[in-house]
Amino acid sequence: MRWLRARLGQIEGERGSALVEFVFIALVALVPLVYIVAGFSAVQRGVFAANAAAREAGRALGTAPDWGTGQERALRAAELAVEDQGVDATDVRVEYAPSGSDCDAAGTYLPTLLPGERFSVCVTVTVRIPLLPEFVDANTATGQFVVVRDRYVDG
Repeated sequence: MRWLRARLGQIEGERGSALVEFVFIALVALVPLVYIVAGFSAVQRGVFAANAAAREAGRALGTAPDWGTGQERALRAAELAVEDQGVDATDVRVEYAPSGSDCDAAGTYLPTLLPGERFSVCVTVTVRIPLLPEFVDANTATGQFVVVRDRYVDG
């Protein structure tokens, strides 16, 4: 049997070195890969949360009878949608943009909730990437939803 081991290249002094090499390569390759997957999933979760929050806030505001009630409903609906995606709802901004513009113009427009009005609801969510410090908050996801108020509204 000794001649077979010598012929296949297994020398007695290298017993167990394959295990050490495997563990080293696994740590060098697997740990960064797991971190990259966790980071991408956190960003994707933030994008899903922003889109869902914009849709739900738009629906809540679009069906509201007045501005005050609609604003409260929109904020609560956005917070619930963000929490539903597993994202911390402390960094959620709900803003509005005029019809036909993107979210860069958000914050300068307030909907009047008149029948037939069109406007966009823009929700910005701060995405926290795992193992990064709290002051790194440059990662934001913005969702947009276009609201069209019904032309035939009571009141």
